[in-house]
Amino acid sequence: MKREIFKSDLLKEEYVKVTCESGLELYICAKKQLSSAYAVFGAKYGSIDTSYIKQDGTKCDLPEGVAHFLEHKLFESEQLDAFEQFAKTGAYSNAYTSFDKTCYLFSCSDLFDENLDILLGFVTNPYFTEQTVLKEQGIIGQEIDMYKDSAGWCVMFNMLKAMYSSHPVRIDIAGTKESIAQISSDTLYDCYNTFYNPSNMFLCIAGNVDAEKIISAVNAKIKSKPKILKELVTKDEPSSPNENYIEQFSQVAMPVFCYGFKESGEKLSIRDKICSSVLLDVIASDISPLFETLTEQGLINDEFSSEHFCGRGYAVSMFEGESRDPKAVVQSINEEILRLKEQGIDEDLVTSVINGMYGSIIRRFNSAESIATLLVDAAVDNEPLFEELEVLKTITKADVEQKLSNLKLENAVLSVIYPKEKKDV
Repeated sequence: MKREIFKSDLLKEEYVKVTCESGLELYICAKKQLSSAYAVFGAKYGSIDTSYIKQDGTKCDLPEGVAHFLEHKLFESEQLDAFEQFAKTGAYSNAYTSFDKTCYLFSCSDLFDENLDILLGFVTNPYFTEQTVLKEQGIIGQEIDMYKDSAGWCVMFNMLKAMYSSHPVRIDIAGTKESIAQISSDTLYDCYNTFYNPSNMFLCIAGNVDAEKIISAVNAKIKSKPKILKELVTKDEPSSPNENYIEQFSQVAMPVFCYGFKESGEKLSIRDKICSSVLLDVIASDISPLFETLTEQGLINDEFSSEHFCGRGYAVSMFEGESRDPKAVVQSINEEILRLKEQGIDEDLVTSVINGMYGSIIRRFNSAESIATLLVDAAVDNEPLFEELEVLKTITKADVEQKLSNLKLENAVLSVIYPKEKKDV
């Protein structure tokens, strides 16, 4: 067992990372002054992990949506399901699947040990039958239909489908009705045994907890297993988008848009990620000149936002929101990007953005949930938690301008969902 302690003199915070004998990575930030605790048990297995090679050389291709399907099924058991068990202790519980991970969590103000035992118990004891899988196909099929009614969800995945030709990031995390129909109990057990190996998992805990007690309980409960996964398979993806524009008509009161830039899929450093976030705020946050102009023109409202997200083989910088004229918003964004490239970025604006991000990060350490979420990011990215703050202090105007040069207008995709009545005009 390997134990490392990470400290931040600036934040006066610390956490311990324990690599257990089973291979599980355990992160604990014990803060006795908090009244609650938050725990996340996860696997480094998400919706984009649809093709892999086993240790014996066998290549496996999975139906889309297996990771999400597996998340749903793990809550079941032959007796009480996990939600019912947590309800008895009064804990809040949930789970989610993203592009690169699947997480199971709870938060509680008491009975932490009992809740941790429930969490470790149901995630490490899968129970699937063909009958329960068939039932779940119907439930997730309804969920997929619900996603189709979410304009914000659809407009983003429409953008990703137009942006990416082969990378599975283009596929809805839940898959499709056709793909989940291919999932069997054997599929789920095979994926569980492959990806839910302790060496491919993490447990992140923050709040009013006893670290030593947790380490002892986890080591007693989680045992090592033979590794099945050798490597993930990544499909070749062209640098340019599949198409630059996609539209849909649906039941929305106002057009909804998502405007994204396809970037290199190479693994990004913490510095790269921070520079991308700073750049997006410089371009169009609520303290930027562009935001003020678009607001005065009535082209955006409080729903307008920006985001940079990346993972294995993909990276996207995007702007999204509602607008009576999405194309006018995009034109203004493009003009601002070109202006900044020609005239340079205002150094005071960069400083203001960095100060705002700095304060936001510091505030996150006041919440057990926020700290646990930060620890999850550290576990998945294999990056120290406090490094973000240290790097943020060193970001310069030149760093942000270098990131700006990577935004290529020819690699941009606009996705819009218009009101149905517009189609009939």
